[in-house]
Amino acid sequence: MAYDGTDFHGFAAQEGLSTVAGTLAGALAKVARTPVALTCAGRTDAGVHALDQVVHFDLPADRSAALDPAALVKSCNSQVGPSIVVRSAEIAPEGFDARHSATARRYRYLVVNAPVGDPLLAGLTWHVPDALDLRAMAAAADALLGEHDFRAFCRRVPGTTPDDPITRRVVDARWTRLDGRPATARTAGTSDVGAADGAYTTGPSLAPVVGDLLAFEIEANAFCHQMVRSLVGTLVDVGRGRKRPSDMLAILRSADRALAAQPAPPQGLTLMAVRY
Repeated sequence: MAYDGTDFHGFAAQEGLSTVAGTLAGALAKVARTPVALTCAGRTDAGVHALDQVVHFDLPADRSAALDPAALVKSCNSQVGPSIVVRSAEIAPEGFDARHSATARRYRYLVVNAPVGDPLLAGLTWHVPDALDLRAMAAAADALLGEHDFRAFCRRVPGTTPDDPITRRVVDARWTRLDGRPATARTAGTSDVGAADGAYTTGPSLAPVVGDLLAFEIEANAFCHQMVRSLVGTLVDVGRGRKRPSDMLAILRSADRALAAQPAPPQGLTLMAVRY
C-alpha cells in the first residue's frame, strides 16, 4: 500500500485521531464484513509517507475463503483513495507477518537545497536554504554502514534503560542529486506523443524550479523511532559545515543523543520498500 501522510497522525490507530491504520481498517472491515486489526512492516510518524508499506490482517477461514483480493483492492481504493492506495492484495502464506517476516526496510528523505522553497514540493521535502556540501554529506553517510548502536539517533524504547543498546545493521546509505534535465538520447519506454526530437527527459518528475533536489536513501534490517530523521538532520549539519564528516562515527560511538542534530522535518521522509 501507499499513502500521503500529510493529513494523518501517523500510521498506528489512535482513538479520536485520523491515522492510516484506522482509516484503512475501517474500509477493510466493510469489505470483509468483520472488524480487522492491521500489522504493518514499519510504523511511520505523523506526516511521513509510504510508497511500499506492507500490512497483514487475519480473518476467520470462512471470511477468508469468500474474500476476493481484487475486489478488496477496488473497494478500498474507492473508499480511501487517493490519500491511501492499496496497490495489491493476496492471501498470505501460513505464518506470514508483515513486521516480523521482513528482513529489511528502505527509506528515502528528500531535501530541496535552494535559496527559496518550492511550493509544489513542500509537502514531500525539507527546504534547506543554506549551501550544502554534498560530498561531505556522502562521506559522513559512509560511517553508517554496518552494524552499530544507534542510541545517539533514536528515541529510547519504553521499558528500556539508557544503557540498553539499540543495534541495527545498515546495508546501504547514500546521498544523490536528483534532477529532470533533458537527456541526450531517447530512453527506453519513452513515448513519441507530443514530444519533439531532443525533448525527452530522464530522472524523476520531481524537480525544483530553483536549486537542487537531494535524496538520502538508507536500508537496514530495522529502524528505531526517529532514526532516519535524526540521521538526516545530523548529515545536513555536516553539509552546512557545522560538523565534520568524521564526527558521524564519533556520535555513533558516543551513544549520546545530545550530540546529534535535531530530527529533520517529517514530510521529507518516505518508506520506499520492504524486503522479505
